[in-house]
Amino acid sequence: MSALAGSMVALLSGCGSGGGYRPPPVSSTPPPEPLALGGLNAVIDLSHVDPVTDFAAARAYSAIRGVIHKATEGVGWVDPMYAQRRRLAEEAGLLWGAYHFGTYEFSGADQARAFLDVAQPGPETLLALDLELNEPHPGNTMDLDRAEDFVLTVERTTGRLPLLYVFPAWANGLPVAGSSRTLGGAIRPGSVLAACDLWLADYRLIPHLPSAWAGRGWRLWQYGGVNGAGGGPYRQYAFTVAGVGRCDRNIFPSSVVALEQFWRYGGGTPALSMAEPSANGLRDLT
Repeated sequence: MSALAGSMVALLSGCGSGGGYRPPPVSSTPPPEPLALGGLNAVIDLSHVDPVTDFAAARAYSAIRGVIHKATEGVGWVDPMYAQRRRLAEEAGLLWGAYHFGTYEFSGADQARAFLDVAQPGPETLLALDLELNEPHPGNTMDLDRAEDFVLTVERTTGRLPLLYVFPAWANGLPVAGSSRTLGGAIRPGSVLAACDLWLADYRLIPHLPSAWAGRGWRLWQYGGVNGAGGGPYRQYAFTVAGVGRCDRNIFPSSVVALEQFWRYGGGTPALSMAEPSANGLRDLT
C-alpha cells in the first residue's frame, strides 16, 4: 500500500467482466496446495491505481477470497473506485474490507470519522488502518497519538478494533530503509494499537514480528508488493491474480472456513474497555 502520491493520477477503468474473462493457459507446474507453504494465499489489497477487470475471475482462477480496498486518506480524499468495486466484489462472492491511509495533518478522530463515513461498514466489513511512512510527504506521516485516536474512534463507533497494517521496524520505532523518520516511538505491548490484530507487512522469506505482538502473531501477512518486492514462501505464485493482474498479496494463517469466520466477525477483534490515557499518552489495556 502507499500514500496518495500528491499528484493527480488518471483513474483506471475496466471494472466488471469486460466482456468475459478467458482463463490463463494451464501451467506445466501445478500450484502449491493452499496451506502447504504456511498459509492461505487468498487475500489481496487494492487501491484505484490497481487495474481490475473481473473479480469473479480472481475468485475462480486465483482462489482469492477477500479484498481489502483503500477507502480514504487523511480527511477529504476518497478512493474513486471504492464504492463501485465493493459492489462488484460482493457480487462475485468475495469478502470485502476497507483501509484508511493515516496522515499527520488531521486528528486521528477526524480521520476515523471520515473513513467510516466512506467505508460504510457492515457487520462483515473488515476495517484496517494503514500506518506507515508517507513516502511522498514524510512530514505528513501519521504518528502514535493520531493512530491511537483513530483506533479508539473506530472502536467506539463500531464496537470493534480495526486491523493495524505496519512494517516490523516501523512498529518498533525504528526508521525504514532510506529514511531517518520514525513513528515517534515503539508501539508498546498493552497499548490500544497492540490490541489490534496485526496485518504484518514484511517481504522477507520469514517475517519478523514487531515486539508488541510477540507471542501473539499476525492475522494477515502482506508478503509481496505490487512493485514486485518480496514474494515470501510463494515466490513465483506471488503477484499475478486473474482478473486483476499484479497486486499486493496476503496470507491468512489458516483455512478458508477460518478466514470467513474471522472476517465475518469484523476482523475478530471485539470492543475493549479502555483505561484512561496514561502519563505518556498511551492507552493501557492491561
